[in-house]
Amino acid sequence: MKNYIPIFLLCFGIMASAQTKKYNSEDLSITPLIDGTLLLPETKTATPLAIIIGDSGPTDRNGNQQMIVNNCLRFLAEGLYSKNIGSFRYDKRIVKQMKQRSLNEENIHFSDFIEDAVAILEYFKKDSRFSKIHIIGHSQGSLVGMVAAQNGADGFISIAGAGQEIDDVIVDQLSEQAPGLVDNARTSFDDLRANGVAYNYSPGLASIFRKQIQPFIYTWMQFDPQEEIVKLKIPVLIINGDKDTQIQVSEAEKLKNAKPDAEYKIIHKMNHIFKEIEGNDLENSKSYNIYNLPVMPELINTVGDFINR
Repeated sequence: MKNYIPIFLLCFGIMASAQTKKYNSEDLSITPLIDGTLLLPETKTATPLAIIIGDSGPTDRNGNQQMIVNNCLRFLAEGLYSKNIGSFRYDKRIVKQMKQRSLNEENIHFSDFIEDAVAILEYFKKDSRFSKIHIIGHSQGSLVGMVAAQNGADGFISIAGAGQEIDDVIVDQLSEQAPGLVDNARTSFDDLRANGVAYNYSPGLASIFRKQIQPFIYTWMQFDPQEEIVKLKIPVLIINGDKDTQIQVSEAEKLKNAKPDAEYKIIHKMNHIFKEIEGNDLENSKSYNIYNLPVMPELINTVGDFINR
């Protein structure tokens, strides 16, 4: 999966689902568009809660999309459960809109995802079962989460989060994967930023610049992760894997440079979906569709220790 398309992919279908049966779980609807699963450890005292925000595209509460089933967010939540940390993970709103056949791509704005995360945070701040609330954001969810966390979270964790504005991330990816498209992409992004629309983009960039999703990309470009992470006056943990072919370690370094007091962890052999990769890019790519491949214990331990501290 060594390409730039997964960051933006808005191709829609029925989401794969994995059920948690051996955990104390509860399905909740926070708003008409936010459905998710609460895992609540069976303790007699209040527990920490982690709100888990997924990656880009129509990502469900388990971290899956159509024809991509790896359960990375489900396994993260279950790992935290074993450390007496509750969690709420949820389907992105576009998952429900797709099921209801009410999705209009041109009306999707990046701020919609932030509003959803804030609504979840406000909901659980009123719940006395939880001693503190941390937000965990994965990839695109990192930027969503760091903005939402400014509304009263007790801590924030970025996993595979970009450290630049999204247009710069894409241009950097293209320079490695499709250098012939770099100049056209840069010009098109500049046009989009200046005018709110881009016309003269290469057909090879249509997955990013087609008319229907330009409003979403435009609104995403308005948020700079380095500026947003500085606004957080709470404990911050930045994590990346050195086998991540979508978000490079250099992006985590940019976040760390912007927030020097943040804790920082690069997990050896971990890829974008938290799985251990011993071999090459083919093994990495195949891991995206192995439904029962566990996430790395080092990730669970690092996140769990940070939250429980």
